[in-house]
Amino acid sequence: MEHIYMDHAATTPMRQEVVEAMMCAMNKSYGNPSSIHAYGREAKRMIQDARDQIALMLGASPHEIIFTSGGSESDNTAIFGAAWSAWLRAREHQSGAERSKPHVITSTIEHHAVLHACEHLEKLGFEVTYVAPDACGVVRPDAVKAAIQPNTCLISLMIGNNEVGSLQPIQEIGELAHAHDILMHTDAVQALGMIELSLNKLPVDFASFSAHKINGPKGVGILYVKQGVAYESFIHGGNQERKHRAGTENVSGIVGMAAAVKLAEEERSDKLVQLAEVRDALWTGLQELLQDRVVLNGHPTARLPHILNVSILDVPTENMLMNLDMMGVMVSSGSACTSGSLEVSHVLQAMELSDERLRSAIRFSFGLGNTKEQAQEVVKRIATIVTRVRNRH
Repeated sequence: MEHIYMDHAATTPMRQEVVEAMMCAMNKSYGNPSSIHAYGREAKRMIQDARDQIALMLGASPHEIIFTSGGSESDNTAIFGAAWSAWLRAREHQSGAERSKPHVITSTIEHHAVLHACEHLEKLGFEVTYVAPDACGVVRPDAVKAAIQPNTCLISLMIGNNEVGSLQPIQEIGELAHAHDILMHTDAVQALGMIELSLNKLPVDFASFSAHKINGPKGVGILYVKQGVAYESFIHGGNQERKHRAGTENVSGIVGMAAAVKLAEEERSDKLVQLAEVRDALWTGLQELLQDRVVLNGHPTARLPHILNVSILDVPTENMLMNLDMMGVMVSSGSACTSGSLEVSHVLQAMELSDERLRSAIRFSFGLGNTKEQAQEVVKRIATIVTRVRNRH
């Protein structure tokens, strides 16, 4: 039985080209990039080459690229860094009687790296407003506008949702933020390699990325910080990353991420064709098989190309996941950060879906190696599972 991996939104297999680039970095240079001798300078050069390449691919300046340990650290750095910076400025210009902690706006469908960071801000006395999406999983600009307060310092909204794929109106909301002198952060982890990103044209001040979502290594990511934006460092220690992020750099991981970004951007148009074929074959097959017993979750058109979230109404999520796993198909119920607990998706709850849809939702996500034929095979295996479950009743 062929094993079929359709959980690329959780993580992706590394490209061989990325592995080779990392192996070259590990074998060629083991110096500390902060050392001034030849080995250290070579390691530093490799990091700078990677930074230059990534900046070129993403439409940014090299000095706007900060290397991190991944998307979660990038999200936390942007959120805490902007909030702390605003708080320090407020302390300088307000007396104790009138001083108030800054306010942050986010949405109820963000990744937990954003939501939990904002919840921690609340424990520290900051104000946070969580804006709800519509039934398609889209956060409306007017809802964000209504949440703005005089002390709002940051709006954080992802480009594309990691569970249902719905694209968010980042352009409009970013322009809204800047019109009110508010910083804008976007979690772009799922969007990288899927949609065109020209960071110098987007109205964002921070953007988070992760290598392992684009066939790169785990444990390395990027925080884009627009030139001139003030924020407080999240990790303190040495002078690495121009004093913005302390810690000896993950040289091979950074080199691997640069290789992965280059491949993802250069091959994006071909990949989008492949992803459309796989997604359409799976969705069409499920509709033909299940008719009105399968429902699409998320926006039908304004969506990331590699995510298909559906509710197969006759089979509870747990049963479907277990049976698909036994039949060699790897999918998920949503975010990998919570899938181990099989909790009902906070994203689908925020969309206010019916209980029947909440408890039968499955996320398929596609990428390297997936084919239309695999999608058709998955439909056949789901047909077997549905028939088995129906016969029990």
